[in-house]
Amino acid sequence: MTLTGHREVEHEITVNAPAAAVYRLIAEVENWPRIFPPTVFVDQVELSADEERIRIWATANGAAKNWTSRRVLDPKALRIEFRQEVSAPPVAAMGGTWIIEPLDDDESRVRLLHDYRAVDDDPAGLEWIDQAVDRNSRSELAALKTNVELAVASDDLLLSFIDTVRIDGDVKDVYDFINEAQFWKDRLPHVARVQLDEDTPGLQVLEMDTMTKDGSTHTTKSVRVCFPHARIVYKQITVPALMTLHTGYWLFEEDADGVSASSQHTVVINTANITKILGEGAGVAEAKQYVQNALSTNSRATLGHAKDYAEGRR
Repeated sequence: MTLTGHREVEHEITVNAPAAAVYRLIAEVENWPRIFPPTVFVDQVELSADEERIRIWATANGAAKNWTSRRVLDPKALRIEFRQEVSAPPVAAMGGTWIIEPLDDDESRVRLLHDYRAVDDDPAGLEWIDQAVDRNSRSELAALKTNVELAVASDDLLLSFIDTVRIDGDVKDVYDFINEAQFWKDRLPHVARVQLDEDTPGLQVLEMDTMTKDGSTHTTKSVRVCFPHARIVYKQITVPALMTLHTGYWLFEEDADGVSASSQHTVVINTANITKILGEGAGVAEAKQYVQNALSTNSRATLGHAKDYAEGRR
């Protein structure tokens, strides 16, 4: 239906997985950055029996946005209603419903409904939202299908690990070193090029060229959500060839003896590129080891320089 300045649209996809499994995946918002390409981070603000309030950071038409939504969960009907509480311009209001319909024991139809308005009913704003909703809905549903079907197939492509160092310094100095990524080319030997944009305070887009131990260079682009001086959560929107997904966070925990600074990574291996990069005999296990070694080496190097920086300022 189309009214002046108002839209109601629907997208759907068929998933080769039981309806209950699909519902659980959508209901568990902490997994969204791994499931949905536009989602960078979701923070659960409030939770009751069947309602929750969540804050979402995501990309839309290449720009980083954040908003707060309320959700009503109905596991019996396999429905989840959502409504943005605080929308980001040009969106004036946004809501909708996830509906999961079992087709048989192992197949489901997922319907995603949206209704929305533009600020001041602006036609250009409405067109921008049309494009963003259509693009994000298609990518969300395609990703949902892929990830649910991978989970059902039990293909072990997920890798998650964490590196931690102790720092005898102030937590603000450690946080500042990671937050001020615009200086990394001069501060970190493994960074060859860096560009940091922060149009909204605490919401960053970071692009950089990183060198690995074997001398190769990888270009990555990440959206980062910063919470001074506690953590920086990120999701790569341009990933190296061995990954289909890379999310993570920097965590800063202060105690009486100093700071524990951690770098966490969650990766999904891209099986299509394993033999191309690692050779004919390589498989998922070798790819995981290669990726963890590369990421851990750079993370530990960054944390080591953050340690030197913070301890040098005491």
